[in-house]
Amino acid sequence: MPPFPLTRRRMLQMGAAGLALSQVGLRPDPAHAAETVALQLSWLHSVQFAGSYIAQRNGWWRDAGLDVSLLQGGPNAPVEPPVVAGNALVGISAADYTAAAVAQGAPFKIIGVAMQKNPFVIASLPENAVRQPADLAGKRIGMAIANTPVLQALCQLNDVDFNAVQIVPTQYSAQPLISEDVDCLLCWETDLPVAMAMQGIKAVTMLMADHGYAVHSQTYIATEESLADRRDALVALMSGEVRGWNAYRADTDAAAALTVEMFPDAGLDLPTQKLQAQRQVPLMFSAQTDQHGFGWWSDEAVEDNIRTLALLGSKVTPDLWDRSILDAVHGG
Repeated sequence: MPPFPLTRRRMLQMGAAGLALSQVGLRPDPAHAAETVALQLSWLHSVQFAGSYIAQRNGWWRDAGLDVSLLQGGPNAPVEPPVVAGNALVGISAADYTAAAVAQGAPFKIIGVAMQKNPFVIASLPENAVRQPADLAGKRIGMAIANTPVLQALCQLNDVDFNAVQIVPTQYSAQPLISEDVDCLLCWETDLPVAMAMQGIKAVTMLMADHGYAVHSQTYIATEESLADRRDALVALMSGEVRGWNAYRADTDAAAALTVEMFPDAGLDLPTQKLQAQRQVPLMFSAQTDQHGFGWWSDEAVEDNIRTLALLGSKVTPDLWDRSILDAVHGG
């Protein structure tokens, strides 16, 4: 499971299950070999990237003329360098990381948004629950110090006195909350609360995105050069992603099973992966994606992101986001 996004440089053989989807994307010219490209993941292999695994297993990229390698991320494998260097056509990042990289001169554009809602939550126990930002006052929150700007932004967005919240530096673990050394944790909806649930411990989670914290996560980034010169490959890659994630949504248990099968040495637990897969769905799909297609975003969401990113110290403009590839994938 992924740790704090800000501290990391963060099927299935479909058959009778009724998950067959119509062909999306480009059919290759049989006279030409598939184009070799790479997709740089933002963290270690897990169901967090299951849509990509589904696309690869089912040959949807191959059918569109691509030979796609999935490059594992991790603490020593940041997303941005291989994309800048051209070793990866697309990387999976987040709007705050992309904004920081652009501020340093990186020529990135966000071309798709997998997580419509940022996965950051405040997790607590039911008997001492944090259900709204005002409940943070007087609480001890376990978190990485590097995430202090995130908590500050949440407090500022909701008129909460940041100085009334006691930060307790912790490792990325649920144990400080379980042992009541802290009152709550800053974490992802899809990891520590899932780990607690697997131990039979119920956690109350307050999704920060529901309280103004708008930072697009699990975003697809590409360089301006690729957008200009490799559009067909970008459309083909994103078409496979769209098909993969739609299939994932249709059967999250099968997506989790495929993930564990494909990466037997990753130490993945199937029941945990199944629960994580289920909890990702409301973060990744919405009425908006139902209307416009997976990966879409609204102009209003961009404005919300710009506002939150400013609180995090990054000033960006709407042209950081480029919908032209999704326009081609979803037919405008």
